[in-house]
Amino acid sequence: MSFGSPNNPYGQPQDPQQGQPGYGYPQQPGYQQAPQGVPPQQGYGYPQQPGYPQQPGYPQQGGYGYPQQGYGATPPYANWGQRFGGTIVDGLVFLVPYILVIVGRNNGAIRAIGLLAVLGVAIWQLIMEGRTGQTVGKKALGIRLVKEATGQPIGVGMAFVRRIAHILDSLACYLGWLWPAWDSKRQTFADKVCGTIVIRSN
Repeated sequence: MSFGSPNNPYGQPQDPQQGQPGYGYPQQPGYQQAPQGVPPQQGYGYPQQPGYPQQPGYPQQGGYGYPQQGYGATPPYANWGQRFGGTIVDGLVFLVPYILVIVGRNNGAIRAIGLLAVLGVAIWQLIMEGRTGQTVGKKALGIRLVKEATGQPIGVGMAFVRRIAHILDSLACYLGWLWPAWDSKRQTFADKVCGTIVIRSN
């Protein structure tokens, strides 16, 4: 029997346009051989997940408590004239109750009322400065006291400690009170010890 016989199925002439059938299992219908030059498909396994879009960076937070003109901007320190003016106004606030002390030097009741009034004003000013950073004088001059590290009010307790620390400013011929005139951060000695600064609030 000839391989070219029409009765021999293995002797059928091959069509050059068709590929050789694979050995083993018969070729599945619908399967097409990938043409040459096509890049190989991805490997088996779980399908590749699309990449997550990159999250935009969080914006830089501004400073605490005081206005910023840009990242790393210098706080708007109050100058020596503003600080001195605030101290003068605070002194005038104490003047009214102190007049009662002077007038009542020969009258125990009036003098006691005057002393209580002075103490009340002092406590009120201290609470205001600790909670808001401003006494009456600081508010009038548009300045306020804040913690240098956070830019926030320092609290009543720390405000009291700073008042005591002003003793350092009175030493050496009151040099500490004048120090803000040329200091780079406009601080007194008490400010440096307590870590506070006085800034413009408007």
